[in-house]
Amino acid sequence: MPTAPHPQNTDELFQALQENDQLPYGRTRTVTAEELVDAAEQFAEPAPLAYALFELQEAYTYGSEPRKSPVVFARLLNLFDEQPDVFDERMRHMLFWRFKWVANALRALPEVPLSGLRQWLTEMRDRYVKADLDLQPYYGQAYQLAAHLGEDTLLAYELWAGRTRTRLSDCEACEICERALYHLGTGDDERALRTWEPVLAGKDSCQEEPARSVSYALLPLLRTGRTDRARELHLAGYRACRRNPSMAGEVGRHLEFCALTGNEARGLELLAENRNLFAEVESPLDLLDFLTGVEVLLRRVELLGHDSLPAAGYAGRTWTVAGLRTEVRGRADDLAARFDARNGTTAHTDRRNARLDRTPLLETLELTLRTRGLDDAGPAAPVAEPTARTTALPTSLPELILQARTLDQQGHPDGPACWARLRTLVAARDYAHPDDPALGPLVQLRADLLAEEANRAGEKDEFADAADLHEEAAALYDDAGEPGHAALSRACALLATAEIPVQGTDGAEAKTAALTSAHASMVRLHEETPGLAPFQEARLMRLKATALGLRLQTSRSDEHVAPVFAETDVLHAFATRHDLAGQLSGALQLRASTHAISGDLPAAVTETDALLDRLKAHGPAWHLPRTLGLRGRLQLGLRDAQAAHADLTEALRLAADWPADAIDTARLHSDLAEACMHLGHPDEALRHLTRSAERELRRGNRTDAFCTYSNAAQLSLDLGRVEDCIALLDSLLAEPDVTTGELDDRLIAQLRLTRARALHTGEDLKAATAEFVALAAESARWDDDPGSHAMIAAETAVLLGESGEFGRAREAADQALAVHARAPRYDQLSNCLRELARLQAQQQGPDGLADARAFLSDAGRVADEARDAEYEAHGRSLDTALAYEHGRVNAYAGQYDDALVALEKALTLLGDPGRDDDRAGEWAECVRLAGAVEGLYLERPAPALTRLDAAVSRLTALGHTEETEPLISLAARLRDEE
Repeated sequence: MPTAPHPQNTDELFQALQENDQLPYGRTRTVTAEELVDAAEQFAEPAPLAYALFELQEAYTYGSEPRKSPVVFARLLNLFDEQPDVFDERMRHMLFWRFKWVANALRALPEVPLSGLRQWLTEMRDRYVKADLDLQPYYGQAYQLAAHLGEDTLLAYELWAGRTRTRLSDCEACEICERALYHLGTGDDERALRTWEPVLAGKDSCQEEPARSVSYALLPLLRTGRTDRARELHLAGYRACRRNPSMAGEVGRHLEFCALTGNEARGLELLAENRNLFAEVESPLDLLDFLTGVEVLLRRVELLGHDSLPAAGYAGRTWTVAGLRTEVRGRADDLAARFDARNGTTAHTDRRNARLDRTPLLETLELTLRTRGLDDAGPAAPVAEPTARTTALPTSLPELILQARTLDQQGHPDGPACWARLRTLVAARDYAHPDDPALGPLVQLRADLLAEEANRAGEKDEFADAADLHEEAAALYDDAGEPGHAALSRACALLATAEIPVQGTDGAEAKTAALTSAHASMVRLHEETPGLAPFQEARLMRLKATALGLRLQTSRSDEHVAPVFAETDVLHAFATRHDLAGQLSGALQLRASTHAISGDLPAAVTETDALLDRLKAHGPAWHLPRTLGLRGRLQLGLRDAQAAHADLTEALRLAADWPADAIDTARLHSDLAEACMHLGHPDEALRHLTRSAERELRRGNRTDAFCTYSNAAQLSLDLGRVEDCIALLDSLLAEPDVTTGELDDRLIAQLRLTRARALHTGEDLKAATAEFVALAAESARWDDDPGSHAMIAAETAVLLGESGEFGRAREAADQALAVHARAPRYDQLSNCLRELARLQAQQQGPDGLADARAFLSDAGRVADEARDAEYEAHGRSLDTALAYEHGRVNAYAGQYDDALVALEKALTLLGDPGRDDDRAGEWAECVRLAGAVEGLYLERPAPALTRLDAAVSRLTALGHTEETEPLISLAARLRDEE
């Protein structure tokens, strides 16, 4: 089926060829190129056909279809031989350049005999000689054939590398890569890396570079100790080649790099992202390179004992690591054998075996902000963190039941491990409950297990499930003749029910009422349940106090403070009388929290200090991390970040002594990140944010984890760690519940938005624009959040403007303006419109002035609306910014008198700077531009120098010496030109 309308004339054909040239390489571009060749054949003119054939050969070459590229080139060569006058200088250059493409394609096909490869090189040489072209490109291909065959390459290398480059030589970046690979083959890592440096530093590049060089340089960088550089290049280089069939070999080397640096889990993640390469790579040589890299990874995973993990492989079936490795090994061995049979050497098998035999170069290298191990790579459920220490579980079933209940009464962190073991035993078909009155009947144990499951659901904020489970447990306790436990379960159900989120604008009011009702019901339940054991009565008191504490937290009403203190005082007295250390500590924590919620942070700290002293003297020890965490948060509230950092760090240290789920270390890491930011340690904050997200993920709190990862991604972008940001977001966006749409769509949109901004910062304008355009289309459907759509549409418009697509930019800006009418975004819209005006005037000069002024006119209306709404802009006023932009736009368009008038207005609106005025830099820039327009373009240096000298004197007197430098420089230039 045709992918585009059939061109009816040569003008339409050339337009279609130009449009197809803008598409990424791949099946769509290739099919369109094939159709355009068919279309070109209908015209009598041979030139359009030649151009269409050139486009088709390019699509085959970079679409990894080497079998088809030589066929197309043969048609071009025949056309050149028959009608050489059709080929102008540019076409002739392309023709002789592409002899090298054919040589590369033929080498990649093991079915082409060695004699055919040599014959083609002879043809290339003869053609170059006949055309009076220098032979350096021919010797380059001769060297590459020698390297491919595994022959002694010294002579071939010297014949090529010793010759002067010509117009038909491979680009500088590609030749640098070939020279570096030669040195790498001789075992000289250092010389190879020195040779590569211009490419790795981004000074030389092309279609394939620096991605190709990066993939080869990764292991030499590790071997020479440049681990940070290797990490940096892996992140940037992988992104440049992922999912690209023509760069399958590069992907394979990135997989190998992961396998040799302790990043096997990331390797499996990248393999899944590149699953398309198993089917789409048509080049046998590239496929061999890719499959060998895949096997290095899979072999390493197997050696680590994870051969049964799922792995992404050939379509049509599911694969384990072991199964896929067997399949890949067979196919890669066959390809290597075919190349060696064709070449008459063992070079490809030897090179393959050398890669497979490599041992890890580093035990671990943290490649991304999201550190994952193979234990995290399984399909499913959250993986429990390793515990630092737990009490040994009794082997006797009766002892296990008694220990679980004892630990539960104490609130001991080792209790859940006992319940988990009991849950497994009770679920077994052959389970037999001990006939022991001290243990109670089986129904009581089942109630215990339900109550423990309900508590875990509550910790995950799954309140409806928790309430149902507590009610079930209460009914079973009734059956078991345990009224005290039944009462506790019903009280827990009451609290969980009250915490179920209420939708709507009156949610806080409804929740406050629900908690008041729950407390009243607990009071009645307490009164109606005689014979409670002390630990049961204390727990019930704690639940009542908690209900009132949550009510205060929800309502923030002063009238709700005293009841909390009264309830905690009762609990404190009861716990002291019965020596219940855990409940006594809980009462003191509630008191401290109540002081904090009511706004008395110093009193809260005093209470916490006293509690910590008691815990250190009398325990329970597992309350120390939680209490230190509370005091750390209080210190943050008091703006003592140093004290907060110390408390939170100590809390994390002590938390390591207890099972992972016992203490909310995710919260501790998150609070530590905040403390680090206040202390000016953003890199440390970033580490704590990612650790917090990892803990949330392990506990199954995926939404919380992704929110924290989102914050980490934004912070990494703010720190200029663009590739870290993109790699983290790519990993998150590849998660199954993201791709299937199970996670909150707005959260995913935020991740994508941050990624798009990171791509823009990383100067990948094409990818960033595509993502922004997609997000703008999606956000247009967010009727409940028009402001976000206005923001996204405005950013999209700017990126389209940067790409020179001002028609689409105008459409996106109009969308933003339409939504702005419902949800004003004065700053964002004004910034967007002014930037679009600047971009259009800068790129199009006088031709773009009318449209640029239209953008500024819209920005003027936004400024008027903001003024009417008494909106205060962040930084300079919108009117000032608009006047300055009028100056720049008119200057770009050559309207210098209008530009100077606008800049004078901007200076008037800004006003003169003061000594402590942060507007000095802005004022100085406005003076500089006015001076440049007046002195350079209007050729009035005298008044311009008067302006500049006066500004320099004023700024110097105010102490703003740094801001004077560009003014002094411009003044010196004007004096030189007088």
